[in-house]
Amino acid sequence: MTKHYELPDNDERTILREGVIRALQAVPMHFTSPINIEGLSAIDLFSLNTLLGGAIESQTVATMNAMRSIWDPEGKWINYEFRRYAESFPDVRLECNNGGEQPLIGIELKGWYLLAKECEPSFRFRASADAMTVWDLIAVFPWSLSNVISGSPILKSPYIEQAKYAADMRTYYWEHRSAKAQKVQHPETHPYPEPGSSYSDNVNDDNGGNFGRIARVNGLMDSWVNESLKTPLAGIDARWWIQFFKLFAERGNEDMIRSWFANLAKNLHPSTEWADELFNYVLKLREM
Repeated sequence: MTKHYELPDNDERTILREGVIRALQAVPMHFTSPINIEGLSAIDLFSLNTLLGGAIESQTVATMNAMRSIWDPEGKWINYEFRRYAESFPDVRLECNNGGEQPLIGIELKGWYLLAKECEPSFRFRASADAMTVWDLIAVFPWSLSNVISGSPILKSPYIEQAKYAADMRTYYWEHRSAKAQKVQHPETHPYPEPGSSYSDNVNDDNGGNFGRIARVNGLMDSWVNESLKTPLAGIDARWWIQFFKLFAERGNEDMIRSWFANLAKNLHPSTEWADELFNYVLKLREM
């Protein structure tokens, strides 16, 4: 089984990394976005991560730079700032403004729309462990709209992990799956590979395109995903909103939808009248 890589005590990046992690954890409290969504059909919500994911990730990087007092309280790295490179790995790098030096720390930054139909982050993390240093991180930020189906993006508590360890865990999972184990092939690469170079691991048989879906790797981020789905949005767990929207996105008939509400009422509320009232209210919303 894989283990986390030890960080050398005598390297200044180790202390810097601790500050970066604190800043990442604080991002949801400081994050603001000029984006405001209005008038979107509820059944179109599932596509929001595709539409807004890149913009939210860029705004997250801007928030990190505005929080320098957290990750660089002594001003030691005053000439450094976080920069996002959408087509490179890792896509966020703490770099010197003067250029010419290797990044101090890299972050593979991902956004996860909490109401995505799949109920888990769907991104692929395929980078080889050799393409990152022991200080590099992967950070996943769940997000939603402030008014559930409208408003501005707001971030939730992130998943933060040593990127090199996450890559090893993904490899271990694919090479030891009981159902269909496969040997993972690693390219020759190095930390902060050049754009266009080969740095991603691969397997021979990946017809489903699932290699790199670390949300499905046992013991890596599954517990965090389950807890995130319990995040209350307007007082209702995100997981229930997903099931609610899927009913209409998949165009269930009236009997099926009414049955779903009745079953929900049994679990959450003793009154069947409550389910009928909610169902009739939803029908009115559909007709608006």
